[in-house]
Amino acid sequence: MSYQSMEEAKLRGEKENIPFWKAIQLEDAQERDVKIEDSWKKMKYMWQSMLDALDAYEPDKVSRSGLVGTEGGLMDNYRENEEPLCGDFVSKVMSNALKMGCNNACMKRIVAAPTAGACGVLPAVLVTYYKEYNVPEEKMIEAMYVAAGLGQIIANRAYLAGASGGCQAEIGSGSGMAAGAICYIKGGDTDQIGHACAMALKNLMGLVCDPVGGLVEVPCVKRNVGGAVNALAAADMALAGITSKVPVDQVIDAMKEVGDKMDVSLRETGVGGVAGTAAAQEVVEKLGM
Repeated sequence: MSYQSMEEAKLRGEKENIPFWKAIQLEDAQERDVKIEDSWKKMKYMWQSMLDALDAYEPDKVSRSGLVGTEGGLMDNYRENEEPLCGDFVSKVMSNALKMGCNNACMKRIVAAPTAGACGVLPAVLVTYYKEYNVPEEKMIEAMYVAAGLGQIIANRAYLAGASGGCQAEIGSGSGMAAGAICYIKGGDTDQIGHACAMALKNLMGLVCDPVGGLVEVPCVKRNVGGAVNALAAADMALAGITSKVPVDQVIDAMKEVGDKMDVSLRETGVGGVAGTAAAQEVVEKLGM
């Protein structure tokens, strides 16, 4: 049975003297009844799929609605010709988050991590760092296990769908997964991984799911940027020795409580939030929805 808490995964790691990612891999192999080598091959396939998906971005391609598609290219042009406030690396992260979100809206192949609407957060953080700092592929795949393990725990204790708990469950969870994964790559231990995830989740707690016209485009694509940058901030805080005073398992429980109390108009129905604004309604009318 998959881990129900970060504490459970941590205890197994301590008992067997293995890192967090390995505890996740062993559980995956056991739950799916496959060999360790097969589990690794599957995760490597997911990693390669993320790389391929980013490479597939076309800056001139727009979604069927016409609402999104060019944002990744615009961010690239800005970074190459100006001096972004966030600096070169973070600007690349932002660009890659936009590209993946646009790819999803344009019906291209993506890796749901943990959902299609949040597909840009994890690759924006991991792929950008991988290319920028020439990290060994094996380390990146280990980080993918870290992200998957955190996502699994969030899913078991709360939920990952915007229709269930708002965008905090999608972008928020993706941000927590990415924070823990990049924290691991930077040398963080299991406790720091948990703190990074917890802080990322807390920063986005209460975020509603309010897609204009019910499409996973506005504001969804740009929210991937917020999730990715938030992940970097949370990881850096954890690596600096800053801790979450509330353990990650309890943060996840709190996220579920908030989601349970969230009005249905703010859970992927395209009714409340920015989806209910006059500008959004004009878009819906133009699209004949």
